[in-house]
Amino acid sequence: MISLLSGIRVIECAWLPTGDNTSRLLGDLGADVIKIERPGQGDYLRVLGGLMAPENSPFHLVCNRNKRSVELNLRDDRGRAIFFDLLKTADIFIDGFASDACDKLGIGYQEQCKVKPDIIYCQANGFGRRGKYGKIPGHGYQFQSVGGGVALKEDDEGLMWEQLGGGDFPQYFGGSLDGPLVAAIYAAMTALAALEHRKRTGEGVFIDTAACDAVIALQQTDAVVQWNYDKIYDRRQPPPPFGTSPHERPKYSHYKCKDGKNIQLGAIEPKFWVNLCKAIGREDLMGQHDMTLPIEFFGSDPQLIYTLRDVFLTKTAQEWVDIACLHDIPIVPTNSKMEVLDDPHLKERDAFEIKDHPAVGKFAMPGWPAMVEGQRYETVRPAPALGEHTAEVLAEVGLGAAELEKLKAAGVV
Repeated sequence: MISLLSGIRVIECAWLPTGDNTSRLLGDLGADVIKIERPGQGDYLRVLGGLMAPENSPFHLVCNRNKRSVELNLRDDRGRAIFFDLLKTADIFIDGFASDACDKLGIGYQEQCKVKPDIIYCQANGFGRRGKYGKIPGHGYQFQSVGGGVALKEDDEGLMWEQLGGGDFPQYFGGSLDGPLVAAIYAAMTALAALEHRKRTGEGVFIDTAACDAVIALQQTDAVVQWNYDKIYDRRQPPPPFGTSPHERPKYSHYKCKDGKNIQLGAIEPKFWVNLCKAIGREDLMGQHDMTLPIEFFGSDPQLIYTLRDVFLTKTAQEWVDIACLHDIPIVPTNSKMEVLDDPHLKERDAFEIKDHPAVGKFAMPGWPAMVEGQRYETVRPAPALGEHTAEVLAEVGLGAAELEKLKAAGVV
């Protein structure tokens, strides 16, 4: 397992992906994450996205892995007292609720500072605390809307449809725009920086993270071009936007191979184009690159796309990848989501793992995308059942079995 955060304790009050993923990322790195949940009614991410077993959705199994679940009624004085006992043992608190919900429960940042002055309080939600929209409840698509991640087109009935691509402006990168997950990455990274700040100064901090802000950060390549378009005076050879016809980018396109699988070529620099031409025995194609340009996507022959199509059909995808390794050419497999699980490179990097979950059996999920020498990522705690670790965790702050039974009877835990 990765144990870089061994000895760091995180307490989480959150539901849904933004807050859940923030603490999960810290747990993946070895932190002890305690998830505080309302008795009898915990994180409803457990039932969002389809069920693999009762109360076990795919989203829950990945977003709440490497955590312990404690049922605790924070509306009860005794529940809050137990919470603050736990807080004294913690380094980071993750608030995944909207606006000032934790303040209203009496466990907000100001109250926490009275008990744990150096607490790192990290709020991670849709719109953040500061700003006009902070009190608006929201969901993932809405964070994309605020962050400029949605392009719309009106149909003949006056209904608005989301468009793939950037609408009036080109979009350079396609794929999923997961604002909640990216917000979690920024929140977790900032919380880790705050640990270093505290080590130097002894001071805790309040962190205010918003998924709509993260959507903007995730689109930086597109955003900086559009925001500053009038100032770009040399517009030769712009990167081809996502969805551009392969006719317009033959050196940076996808091709079918002999075995029916696909690869993507990226021979856009002079040296890589030359390497490709030599490797396929077509030195006559070297003139299809303007050697005065550092990067060129198009070439001068409109038939080039067909020439390359026929070349790539002569070998399997794996054979082309082997040639790429041997001759220094940017050629990679174009994997579907399912093909990812069979990719030897991704297997070697532990980019995903398949673990046995006690409720659902084998479950495939992403691993950790940064390898640590001598440490291999592994999910050490499967996503917990509601309240699964209540007795275990509360025993760590001195609550015995008899007291626990009394609190259960009173609905506190």
